[in-house]
Amino acid sequence: MSLWVLFTLAAAAMQTLRLILQKQLKGLGLSTGGATFSRFLFAAPAACALSGLALAVTGDDLPRPGLTFWGWIALGGIAQIAATFLTVALFSLRNFAVGVAFTKTETVQVALFSALLLGEAVSATGWVAISIGFGGVMLMSRGGEEGARFFGRPVIYGLLAGGLFGLSAIGYRGATLELMPLPFFLRALLALAAATVMQTIVMSGWLVWREPGELSRVLARWRRTVFVGLTGMAGSLGWFTAFSLQNAAYVRALGQAEIVFTMIASVLVFRERLLGREAFGIGLVILSVLLIVLSFG
Repeated sequence: MSLWVLFTLAAAAMQTLRLILQKQLKGLGLSTGGATFSRFLFAAPAACALSGLALAVTGDDLPRPGLTFWGWIALGGIAQIAATFLTVALFSLRNFAVGVAFTKTETVQVALFSALLLGEAVSATGWVAISIGFGGVMLMSRGGEEGARFFGRPVIYGLLAGGLFGLSAIGYRGATLELMPLPFFLRALLALAAATVMQTIVMSGWLVWREPGELSRVLARWRRTVFVGLTGMAGSLGWFTAFSLQNAAYVRALGQAEIVFTMIASVLVFRERLLGREAFGIGLVILSVLLIVLSFG
């Protein structure tokens, strides 16, 4: 089995664990912004420490990447902040498995963007997959809010989060390529450290400006928030390493395995029960992902 496949599956499993912990933070009195910030606060020093250790072990010098690298980092980091914010907000609108499933329209959106913006051909199978995935999202969103029978905040948040996660993957893939010819794992660590430091600075400024006192509440609950940061860092390291080895589109497609992990967590951890319509919608999204992957074969 290829290394990128192993890193991707490990990242998907770790991200599910991080989301379980992050959802529980909502019960600690933290805002959506505070729960999102916890994702980055403790990840940054851990990623920096691991990067320093890796440089010492390999004997490589700390690279001095150009503006292109930092542009990719900014794209990936800011898009990930916004996508994570929307994902946390989804938890208060729908149950755990369905909320995360909305974000998995990412692969469908990439196919649409390629056709509309880049003029890249999409096969007949690809268009069928897009239709199936959209139908799955509609099934999961139907009846979520009064006055919003087919559309509402759950589907809007999920679609936006999926698109932003897609932009984040592209940014991180570009950043790791800018650090070549360093070893793939070192490139992943250095890009991750740069991204998490930038994200911590941006989120700190946001909370101070928009949510006075929330930063202190996150720090006061460090015994719970630290695990969110560390599991988030471990999951991100898996994604970054996979991005350094393989095209981001294939990595994110395989990463849809997270839906299965999420469904297991929803039932076993949160004792949530999926409606038949919602479970069928998730199944359609998974089917659409499989068809898109096969259409590239």
